[in-house]
Order: sequence, then C-alpha cells, then structure tokens
Amino acid sequence: MRVGTEAPKESGVREQKRRETLRRITDVGICLFIEKGIDGTTIDEIAEAAGISRRTFFHYFGSKDDILLSLQSGMSEMIAGEIRTAPLESSPYDAVRLALLKITGSIPSEDMFALDRMMRGSASVQARKQASYARHEATLFSALQQRWPEPDREPRLRLVAMVAVSALRLASEIFNQEGGKRPFPLILDGAFEGLQAELIRNHQ
Repeated sequence: MRVGTEAPKESGVREQKRRETLRRITDVGICLFIEKGIDGTTIDEIAEAAGISRRTFFHYFGSKDDILLSLQSGMSEMIAGEIRTAPLESSPYDAVRLALLKITGSIPSEDMFALDRMMRGSASVQARKQASYARHEATLFSALQQRWPEPDREPRLRLVAMVAVSALRLASEIFNQEGGKRPFPLILDGAFEGLQAELIRNHQ
C-alpha cells in the first residue's frame, strides 16, 4: 500500500518542479529579451539567469525563439479551455468570440505590444509565428468539436475556427500599426463586428 500511494505523490512533486522551472525560464527569457533583444540574448545567459545548465534548457525549449512562441501556444490552449466550458445554448461563433476577448483581455496591452514587437523584430520568430496559425486553428476546431460533437456540424465548426484565427491575425496587424494605442480586445471585437456587419449587409 505504501508504494502505491507514494508513487503518485512523487510524480506530482516532479511535475510541479517541472512547471516551476518552465515558468522561471520563460520569465527570465522574456525579461532578457526586453532588455537586450532576442538576437542580443544568448541561451547561456538565459540558463544562467534561470539557475539551470545549458543542457537543462534544451529539455524545455529547442531554441530561445521557442520561449516567445510558447506564450502564443499557451494563449491558444487557454482560449480552447474557455470554449470547452461554453454554454451549449450559445452559438459556436459567440463562444469563440467571447473566449478570445476574455483571454486577450487578461493580458495588459503594454505587455502584449512589447511581445508583439519582439516577435516582429526577429525574422525567424515571425516566420514560425505565421506557420503556427494553422495549429491554433486546429486547437480551436478541436475544442469546438468537443463542445458541439454532432458530426454534421464539423464543416461549420471548422469555418468558425478559421474565421476566429483570421480575426486574431487582422487585429494583431492593426494593433501593431497603431503602436498599441488601443486595447487589443477592442480592436479584436471590432474585427468580429465588422464581419457581422458585412454578413448582414449582404443579406439585405
């Protein structure tokens, strides 16, 4: 009995330590990026500031670019989590819209602008960010399928996921062009409202 009860506890402690180390690497990496730029920051500097070895760093991230990209991936997972718990009486479109606004609204605009500027300042990160939108679309589509599992709805749910990611990309472009003057959720909500206005206009 003792062995059986100790193993899950030890596993839980290891997982907690892993998450703490991951968060520490991410936090110091972002701080160094803001201070010195991505290209001006080395993996050795990140590892030293996080109190780990260079070898340990590669257990968590394949490159320093992955630190920034992991933040984008984490946001996508949080949005998917909101979708999975959306009221069934709501429409998938409204569920995605509200989830996007809630999660992006939880991030201070100045932080979001600083991260966006860093990503755009690195050609390698920007290229991988563009490629990651397909994964975000798949993540949202999967969450929508879990909440509304009827097979005949799949094509429409895929379209909702595509529209949501497109709205996110458009809002990101406008946010950058404006220099972060307006809150990101406000711009994002405007993108959704613009789409609805066009749909209504075409049916009049």
